[in-house]
Amino acid sequence: MNIIEYQQNTTIQYCFPHNNLSCRKEVRAGSASVVVFFFLSCVSVFTVFLNLLVIISISHFKQLHTPTNLLILSLAVADLLVGLFVMPLRIMEIIDSCWYLGKTVCTLFPVIDYVTVSASVDSLVLIAVDRYIAVNDPLLYSTRITVCKTSLFIIIAWSWSVFYNVMLLYFNNHLLHSQISAGCYGECVLVMKYSWVMVDFVITFIGPCVIILILYSVIFKVARHQAKAVRTVRNGATNKHVDKVSSSSETKAAKTLAIVIFLYLACWIPFTVGPLLVKDIVRSSLVVNLVTWFMYINSTINPLIYAIFYPWFKTSVKYIVTCQVFESSSSSFSVFPKHL
Repeated sequence: MNIIEYQQNTTIQYCFPHNNLSCRKEVRAGSASVVVFFFLSCVSVFTVFLNLLVIISISHFKQLHTPTNLLILSLAVADLLVGLFVMPLRIMEIIDSCWYLGKTVCTLFPVIDYVTVSASVDSLVLIAVDRYIAVNDPLLYSTRITVCKTSLFIIIAWSWSVFYNVMLLYFNNHLLHSQISAGCYGECVLVMKYSWVMVDFVITFIGPCVIILILYSVIFKVARHQAKAVRTVRNGATNKHVDKVSSSSETKAAKTLAIVIFLYLACWIPFTVGPLLVKDIVRSSLVVNLVTWFMYINSTINPLIYAIFYPWFKTSVKYIVTCQVFESSSSSFSVFPKHL
């Protein structure tokens, strides 16, 4: 029985059995594969759902049409595309090693993948810059940062993402059908040159990481300085109460910034540092696909950090879930707590 079972388990299968040039098929069966498929599918659905709520909220309610929220909207759009298009195809690659969607989709998929993830990172950087200006120069913030200027920066960020990633794929011979290395039928492989891996490592990870760390560290220092100034100015009977409020604000700011930085690094380090150990990066390998999911999960976490903890989000979600957004005057509804 053991020999028969072994022979059954090692039966050679092909992606396209009736094609002589078909690739061999890696069948990943068993309870572990089912658990992985279910978990990643839930992550994909959750990513789409959360970011869609953010997009509807900011787009629909007029009170939310602010520069900061436009940046959050840009982030949500990028993360929505990751959950809607990128994650499902990556799940398919993990469960089944074959590529069934043809050369055209094989050529376009890395473009969508790289551009959306890059735009998400660029949006995180812009949000850090926006918060830095708001905290460092609050009196002039409203005049320096407007909706038009923010929209322009968002367009520039997305344009840069498209340009850079198209160039990256072009110089790695993956932009045209004729450039893609010939292999068996049912294969979609992207091989990155080591020199370009290093360039991409600096541009997509080191650069944004340094900017985010510096800006958020400055934001925290300014917040602490402002809290100390409040404690110095306020004296008398209410001094102890003010000290508690200031201390609470410092603690909350520290926790928020720590969460932002930790989750960003936790999601990106496995993807960016791991491939540096290998000189030929084959994007279709199971190990690389699994490591890549750490980066994709950042698109699930982003709306949790940048939107769900905002007071207006709970109110807007309530309007959306109860279908009150379909009322004619719903765009003018107040989404901020009355005590603010």
